[in-house]
Amino acid sequence: MMNDFLKLVASRQSDRAYDTSRAVEPEKLAQILEAARLSPSACNAQPWKFVVITEPELARQVGKATAGLGMNKFAKDAPVHILIVEESMNITSFLGTKIKDKYFPLIDIGIAASHIALAAESLGLGSCILGWFDEPAIKRLTGIPQGKRLLLDITIGYPLKPKRPKSRKPAEKVISYNSYR
Repeated sequence: MMNDFLKLVASRQSDRAYDTSRAVEPEKLAQILEAARLSPSACNAQPWKFVVITEPELARQVGKATAGLGMNKFAKDAPVHILIVEESMNITSFLGTKIKDKYFPLIDIGIAASHIALAAESLGLGSCILGWFDEPAIKRLTGIPQGKRLLLDITIGYPLKPKRPKSRKPAEKVISYNSYR
């Protein structure tokens, strides 16, 4: 079982080219969103709203707003965008944030994004988690209120390119036991 999970994690990559002739099936998208909804969060605050863009012309416009300074040009071809908007945390998460000086909603949203990417991979779909985009433009296109923070745009689609070998630091550089080394 763990071997299967590690294979899934090893195969997940940031896909930056999608098959524009293949739509993402609604049932697969529903499974991805359920994985996100079930993500853990500090004090069960669930400080997120997932705005799912599937309409082709709107997806293209959101993708164009995600491209900038030569980055993320591929986003305009993604058939699905899952926008993650920060929502209010509950009182216990808020108190924990103040007492511990850690902003838990950002951690929680990162966990939800990871669930989305891994769920997409498990269903044969590619994804790319993007934080670089024109936030005001996407808010205008999607009706996200100006007072809300749009934190991530996760593109989803059938990948066009083959898997690449992972490039990661060696374990001994990032893992130590019982003390920081």
